[in-house]
Amino acid sequence: MFTKRFSFFTLIMACICAVVFAAGFVMFQINQVTGDAIGTYKFLQTLSLIQSRYDGEYDNAQLFDSAIDGMVKSLNDPYSVYLDEKGFKALSTTTEGTFGGIGVVVGEKDGSIVVVAPLEGSPGDKAGIKAGEKIIKVGDKETANMNLETVVSEIRGEKGTSLAIVLADKNGVERTVEVVRDDIKIESVTSKMLPDTKIGYIRISVFNDNTGADFRKAYGELVSEGMEATIVDLRQNPGGLLRESVKVANLLVPKGPIVSVIDKDGSKHVESSTLEAVKYPLAVLVDHGSASASEILSGAIKDTKAGKIFGVQTFGKGLVQTVYQMTKNTGLKLTTAKYYTPSGESINKIGVTPDEIVELPEDSKADTQLEAAEKYLKEVLAK
Repeated sequence: MFTKRFSFFTLIMACICAVVFAAGFVMFQINQVTGDAIGTYKFLQTLSLIQSRYDGEYDNAQLFDSAIDGMVKSLNDPYSVYLDEKGFKALSTTTEGTFGGIGVVVGEKDGSIVVVAPLEGSPGDKAGIKAGEKIIKVGDKETANMNLETVVSEIRGEKGTSLAIVLADKNGVERTVEVVRDDIKIESVTSKMLPDTKIGYIRISVFNDNTGADFRKAYGELVSEGMEATIVDLRQNPGGLLRESVKVANLLVPKGPIVSVIDKDGSKHVESSTLEAVKYPLAVLVDHGSASASEILSGAIKDTKAGKIFGVQTFGKGLVQTVYQMTKNTGLKLTTAKYYTPSGESINKIGVTPDEIVELPEDSKADTQLEAAEKYLKEVLAK
């Protein structure tokens, strides 16, 4: 059934190509062809010539996939990607909260594929992979000409299989890390009361489908335990779903704008908080691995002065992607808008600057950033 349908489709395409070829020839002769028409003509002519003249093996489905992939790559936007079956499945499983791999989120910065953040407790985290390191090779494949989704699909694999990754630090010094893949289950939200204090600590590792509900539950439990101040830890959080960061912001940001999303046509959509007033003093921890949805939340808290931000400059991703499902198993992830903090600032390629810069030295045995946030909240509570 599939073969017959596909052959019929090919026959139709061949007829269309023949007509376009002839029409294109006439159009060229009278010199009345627009740029778009020339591009369409060249594409269909190439397809027609391959199907009618190419003396070798080829696959029609692969031709179309490659054409779409090349079209999207020509945008030179690392966040816009054609998702084949493997890539579409990888994206879906990430937002659902469970996938197989090493637990490292990657991004693009300054033309290189970099580690945005290893997920806490993951094989990549345990192997010592660090935020900000460039990924040079995955297995025996160099990443120089790969898009983000391709790198992700190469990193992922069956539990128990090993993977060699070549990384480079900020000075260009390379090292190879061997990691054994595992089933990655993301616990989006964890929480606790800090010892001998009335300060609740909530860690958000990623914004997936469950984050908003999980945060609300954790927040309520801490309140019942006597919480009078809150620390939200967004360090090494690579982002995720915008809608989930908005749900969290509705518990932390006072009534008013959380984020503005402006699309290509200038249409503006504003996500707002309905919270009448911030109930508890708040401190937020960020670092270079805090990106996307993490920056939406921390940016809104900073701009509205709902809390104080501690740490170092965030990653700087202020673009919004929309995923369009093209077939049952393929899709297109396309940058469709930019987002702005409540003050109207774009943090794309800039990041959110903390209210108080606190470095965390690599060889430090103490969490200096957490200590600074805790000290601040204790002083506020003591007043």
